[in-house]
Amino acid sequence: AYGRRHLEDLFETMGAYIDSLKFAGSSFTLMPERTVREMIELCHKHDVLVSTGGFIERVLPQGSDAVRHYVTECRRLGFDILEISAGFISIPTEDWLRLIERVRKAGLKPKPEVGIQFGAGGATSASELKTEGARDPSWAIAQAKRFLDAGAEIIMIESEGITENVEPWRTDVPAKLIDELGMEKLMFEAADPSVFEWYIKNYGAEVNLFVDHSQIVQLECLRAGIWGTKSLWGRVVTYRDS
Repeated sequence: AYGRRHLEDLFETMGAYIDSLKFAGSSFTLMPERTVREMIELCHKHDVLVSTGGFIERVLPQGSDAVRHYVTECRRLGFDILEISAGFISIPTEDWLRLIERVRKAGLKPKPEVGIQFGAGGATSASELKTEGARDPSWAIAQAKRFLDAGAEIIMIESEGITENVEPWRTDVPAKLIDELGMEKLMFEAADPSVFEWYIKNYGAEVNLFVDHSQIVQLECLRAGIWGTKSLWGRVVTYRDS
C-alpha cells in the first residue's frame, strides 16, 4: 500500500507526465477517509485528476439507492472521475447509459471501461478467462460509440483478452478501435512493459496508456526515445510545427 508521502515523491520526480491517478479496484474503501482526502488533494495540487477503480461493480447489485449514495460519496471525497466497468457483471447498455448520465449530473466525469473479455479484472486466471470466451470487437466499438455520444470524454480499454492473459495477443482489436474511434478518445490498459512498448511502436508516442505508477519512468523514456529495446531505442519521434 502507498500513501501521501509516496505520492509526493512520485509527483516531485515524474509529475509532469501524469494526467490522472486511479485508486485500484476498491482500495480506497479500505483506507481512512482522511488519507483518501489527503491523497486526492495532493493530486489536485499537481493538476492530476483522480479516478475511482471498478468498485461500482460491487455497488450495482445493491440497487439504485446504493449507486446514488456511492456517486455522492465519490463527489464528496473529491474524486474527479468515476470508472464504470462491467468486467464481472452483465448490464444492459441502456442501464450503462443511465449510469453515465447520473455520474455527469453529480459533477463527475464518467469513465466507461470497455473490453472483449467477460470476467476481466481481479485475479482471474488465463484458463478461466479462456472458458468464458471473448466478445466480438464490433460489440466493444458499438458500446464505446454510444458511451461517447452520451457524454463520456474517454473510454478505458480493458487489456484482458487483448494483451493480457491471452495467446497470441489480439492486436486486431486496438487497430479496429482506433480505426473507428480515433486515438484521442481511447486509453489502453498496458499492464506490462512489453505491452506499452508494443503500443508506442505501433501507434506512436502520444497514445494514451494506463500503466502502474512504478512504470512511469520506463514509459516516458520510451516516449522520449531515450530508452528502449533494439526495435525502439532512438526510433520514437514526434513532429509539430513551431
